[in-house]
Amino acid sequence: MAPLADFLLNVVPLSLPPYLTAYFPGTTPLSTAREVFPVLAAYLVIIFGTREFMKNRPPFQLRYLFQLHNIILSTGSALLLALIIEEAAPMVWKNGLFWGMCDEQMWTSRLEFYYIINYYFKYLELLDTIFLALKKKPLAFLHVYHHSATALLCFTQLNGKTSVQWIPISINLSVHVLMYYYYYATAGGAKIWWKKYLTTMQIVQFIVDLFAVYFATYSYYTATYFRGFPSLGSCAGTESAALFGCGILSSYLVLFIQFYVQTYKKPAKGKAPVSNGKALANGKALANGNGVANGHAHKVQ
Repeated sequence: MAPLADFLLNVVPLSLPPYLTAYFPGTTPLSTAREVFPVLAAYLVIIFGTREFMKNRPPFQLRYLFQLHNIILSTGSALLLALIIEEAAPMVWKNGLFWGMCDEQMWTSRLEFYYIINYYFKYLELLDTIFLALKKKPLAFLHVYHHSATALLCFTQLNGKTSVQWIPISINLSVHVLMYYYYYATAGGAKIWWKKYLTTMQIVQFIVDLFAVYFATYSYYTATYFRGFPSLGSCAGTESAALFGCGILSSYLVLFIQFYVQTYKKPAKGKAPVSNGKALANGKALANGNGVANGHAHKVQ
């Protein structure tokens, strides 16, 4: 039973071609390397070209368009999260967490469709950077790398059919609900006190992700190659997808911790008074406070 999914199918009776509701490499859009790499290369050319184009021009405000973009991503993430949980939770409850992480049956037709939607969201999120360039905000390495690498990560996991991916996708969508709401609200002038905790949530997200994907990868390798090691069994998915996922998520954790330390732990120049050799501001070291989740390492206005 999937009440929400069934309700949406009744309310919005879309008739989509099979290659949009199921993943067929070579037929589904953006399902091959010869499509994905040129698109990501074009993304880099566009954002850095836009930055050069804007160098001697006043920044665009784009307030309402930016708000629309963010509210679409926030509400879309919430809906997709609810659909994934509705599909995955009953199976995990019935069969256990290890089964839910590793069994091939966790790759259902509905989850595959949701993964495709999540994958396409990553291309919509690339517009974040275009907004930054048009508004003449800094294009931080973390932001550009995270956006392009995440699209590539979702591409590899769809092709590799990793059964564990519902976990990092669900957590990521949870963070995005709050993060894109934050950008929507602050673009309208709202003062949000919890922006620092968005970065904290991202760091926690990657820690949980890494426990899941490293455990799944360990389970696969011990069951396949190192049978003398303790193991609960193998895990579904290709080796290349598993290793790529481990590598990318590990890099995210390192970069976000580095960003957090630089943003919140280091005193801002010329801002912190010194008392007994320590920089103080209400008992805390000063920082610029412009912490941003999901790689958006730029100052929020």
